[in-house]
Amino acid sequence: MHSKNYFLFRVSLLFLLTMGSLTAQLSSNVYLYDTQKEDRTIHHELKINEDYFIYTVYETTPAKFIKTVGGFYSTENDTLKVALEFNSNYENDRIAKLHIPYTLEGQQLVLDADTKMTFKAEASQPQPLDGQWLFATRGPDTGQERRGGQNTRKTLKFLLGERFQWIAYDTDGFLFKGTGGGHYTAVDGKYTEQIQYFSRDNSRVGASLMFDYELKGDDWHHRGKNSKGKPMYELWSRRLLTE
Repeated sequence: MHSKNYFLFRVSLLFLLTMGSLTAQLSSNVYLYDTQKEDRTIHHELKINEDYFIYTVYETTPAKFIKTVGGFYSTENDTLKVALEFNSNYENDRIAKLHIPYTLEGQQLVLDADTKMTFKAEASQPQPLDGQWLFATRGPDTGQERRGGQNTRKTLKFLLGERFQWIAYDTDGFLFKGTGGGHYTAVDGKYTEQIQYFSRDNSRVGASLMFDYELKGDDWHHRGKNSKGKPMYELWSRRLLTE
């Protein structure tokens, strides 16, 4: 091979290898995938940020929660490795870790699990509450003791783009307590949830809840009325580091 052609070949090969490496890197995004079963649509929702992964399956017509799993993840050799913190079906399947081969092609994320699933990235804009939040205490903030991140009992809120999900669980015994989620907006101090799934009560799907919110440092002050119409004031703390 002539030296000039060999040089061009090496440059092209390096470019292709680099591009392949870049496309395999996951970034913060919500990915969606729907399947059909008889006359029902089953929604598969995947939320991924820099270090956390949540996969949730549900139906909306009629409303039915199916399952959710989530935890901290890493990637190695195009394999997604997740150390689960919660698994709503743990009592039946005993799954606490996931190793899933994946490929990322533009706006499509393909997971090669039991079946191959092709997720498409959802177009959305970042919002001020995006990220992981752990329930800390009831407000107002008067210096009371908080439920710290090392507490095995957790209520996590994961917000990304236009999607929210809360999960109540206990890492001691891998106990799942409940979850709910859907669409959210956070604009001008008003936080609004549109519920699309709720493991404890499918009849809550379709409800819209509005709250006042305020960010103070790493705290989210959350005020309004709960699902029973009673006043509530909660403090959530941003989950800054993996545990």
